[in-house]
Amino acid sequence: MAGGAARGSGGGGGGGGGGGGALLPRNSKLDSFLKRNTERDVYERIRASEPCVVVSERVKRVYMHVVLSDERVYLAQYPPRTLSDAVAFSQIRDIELVNDLPDFLRGKDRDSSQHIRVVYTTTKQVRRRRDDWLRREKKEELPSPRNVLSAQKDLRVVDSLLSENHWRISPEPQQRTRGVNSEDVVETAPTRSAPCRDVETLGPERSPPQPSPDTPSPSLILPWHQDSVDCSPADRSPHAPTAVQLSGRRLSVVDRLLQKEQVNGEEGEREAELHLYAVSRDSRIYHYLQSSWNSHVIRSTLLLDPLYRRMCSVPFNSSYKHPMMSRERTAHLFRQLSAEVLQEGLGLENLYLLLQELRTAAHRNVTLRKLFWGSSEVCMFLVQTLEDSLSSCHALEMGPRGVHTADQILLCTLIAQTLAVMFRETELEPARLSMLTAKRGALTIRLLLAVVCDPEFHADAQGSRPKLQTLLVEYLDAACSLLFELVLLGQEASRCSSLENFMTVGWILRVLQPHRHLLAFIGYQAQQVVSALTDPGLSALSPAQSVLLFQRCGVLVAGLQHSPRVGHHLRSHFGEEFRYFVKPSCAAERLPACYPISQPAQRLFHQLLALILQR
Repeated sequence: MAGGAARGSGGGGGGGGGGGGALLPRNSKLDSFLKRNTERDVYERIRASEPCVVVSERVKRVYMHVVLSDERVYLAQYPPRTLSDAVAFSQIRDIELVNDLPDFLRGKDRDSSQHIRVVYTTTKQVRRRRDDWLRREKKEELPSPRNVLSAQKDLRVVDSLLSENHWRISPEPQQRTRGVNSEDVVETAPTRSAPCRDVETLGPERSPPQPSPDTPSPSLILPWHQDSVDCSPADRSPHAPTAVQLSGRRLSVVDRLLQKEQVNGEEGEREAELHLYAVSRDSRIYHYLQSSWNSHVIRSTLLLDPLYRRMCSVPFNSSYKHPMMSRERTAHLFRQLSAEVLQEGLGLENLYLLLQELRTAAHRNVTLRKLFWGSSEVCMFLVQTLEDSLSSCHALEMGPRGVHTADQILLCTLIAQTLAVMFRETELEPARLSMLTAKRGALTIRLLLAVVCDPEFHADAQGSRPKLQTLLVEYLDAACSLLFELVLLGQEASRCSSLENFMTVGWILRVLQPHRHLLAFIGYQAQQVVSALTDPGLSALSPAQSVLLFQRCGVLVAGLQHSPRVGHHLRSHFGEEFRYFVKPSCAAERLPACYPISQPAQRLFHQLLALILQR
């Protein structure tokens, strides 16, 4: 079959990257089309693409390019001619793999296919019945003069059409061209995309039969009005219609015009589904969808926090888009900042200020995050600094050096936060995977062992321990967020069959298993989940607390699924608390419905609860 590929995000459309270590070949036609037909900020935010068979309310088994940005899913015809919105990530409620074999595929495509169901919400308009318009209360306004004039004009057009003999009545309902809705999939013309037929493979498309010259376009075919006259299809003539037929069709047009006034503005939400069938065993579209959605709900929830918005320079009543800085300018500024961070003899305070600047810039600019993974020196420096600072914090004897220890903990917190941001939305950056898998994951192993630490200071110093413990709590929050990003990295490798990417979730837990503080660290995260959901002093979680709860649940679920040692520890130490005190209703009460992350967090918590209570 003809195949597209995952698209790399570096350099505005570089080669695709994925979780398998080896890069998939770039689809140059699609990339060129996207570069020509999208705005630069949209093009820079496109993260991946892959051809799939698409099924939705408006697209029925059509082979199309599925294009992912950090905000929405697009569909492009195959070969690419148009690009349309399919669904925004803000509308998505669930993404899941369906274990089935599609009956419309055959052979190897059927056996290797992956069925992905995307459940999302969309608005619906409630239309009144046709005769309800006549029953409106007298105080309601009649159609405006402008609409009446428009109706008269349309009737004159109909009269002119009816006076000609080139129109035709069809006994079957005619297919009409559907309007474009910015939130729905556009129904594409059958001559442009490749409908999935009952064939062995998805081969080249066959052009459907073209309509005859005397057949009018669907938009000019009038519907048959069943109430006006009773006649069989055999009685209908291709010649000029009778007067009864004319009056009936005139009434039909009036009815449709009046129905425009019957949309009473009542809108609600309903669920809809988008089905994607990836016909490749090595497809990564499911992981790309999940990671893009996770990133979106995390970021959009954090943007509800005024402090986070201020860090990202986002006004309260706007989206988080901001003017795009050119890649060249971003690269120049990143080189300057990196040189300052790496200079020798830099004091602790100056290093802290420079890393603050780096973290803030990474929040605001995804291009800088991609550039970060191309600079191994900066990443290795941060990991080395984290190792040295944390080990010295725990080794230091308390006393007059307590202030210095506090500064080091603050620096460790900033490093963990910076690294966590760098992981966000860079899954497809080839340099990231190359750096983290180099030398059998040597740098990743160092990072994993450095980020986990003892959650308590056991040495007592007069007046110092409470302050240091407070600072350590902030670090433990940041460390959990960073470990969550590493777990997502492992999930990507776990879902692909490539041998190049060995860094699965199981591999991550095996690396951490000999760590002497692992169980204490994991236990602390579990205790924080219990406290967040049962503390009587809390009514609702803040946006940042909700994101942290989601990340903690993700880390704990990974430990329960992939480490018998971690699983035994959590069940033996926290089983009773989760059984009797932490209920599913607790998560629903503490997570406000207005937070985008609330529903995903509740589902993840339910999974965590089931795993802990599992015998």
